[in-house]
Amino acid sequence: MEVPEIPWTEEVELPVARAAVLVVDMQNDFVHERGALRVPDAAGTVDAIGRLLERARTAGVPVVYTQDWHAPDDPEFRIWPPHGVAGTWGAEVVEALAPRPGEVRIHKTTYDPFFRTELGRILAGWGTEHLVIVGTVANICVLHGAAGAALRGIRPVVPADGVSALSPLGFHLAFFQLTSLYRGIAVRSCAGIRFTG
Repeated sequence: MEVPEIPWTEEVELPVARAAVLVVDMQNDFVHERGALRVPDAAGTVDAIGRLLERARTAGVPVVYTQDWHAPDDPEFRIWPPHGVAGTWGAEVVEALAPRPGEVRIHKTTYDPFFRTELGRILAGWGTEHLVIVGTVANICVLHGAAGAALRGIRPVVPADGVSALSPLGFHLAFFQLTSLYRGIAVRSCAGIRFTG
């Protein structure tokens, strides 16, 4: 089987007034070495995401976080081991990327950050046309976030060093779907994202 090429972009400029950053599920259970459902490469994305957030905040680009926020008996635990249980240490965002006061947190119970949440309304209120998505897992919650954005007319922009997956196949699949189905922009690195205007 031939593996399709990803149309990588080196740099992209996004207008401050129409951009936002979505940090997906960078929680202790996925990132920390003691996490219940640790994604092996997630910790390696923290520094790149942190630098992106610094630039976004300095430019005045809004930042929003998602957190898996499950009940102890959530049906998802028939698929995955228990993780992101509401109110626990594992459900909290890792300290190095903790939200600043006033930044929005979206608690979600499914892969899709738009499902039964206020995320769509919030982004529409900001006039968001370009959504930079970072976090984990690339082909699960990150991809569902990209799909939800695209289906609402918001262009997803995903940097390779700002996301992590459970396998190389999952990582590649996420970027293939992003670029082939959702008109998304696959950027090689967080450093290649510029906020202008």
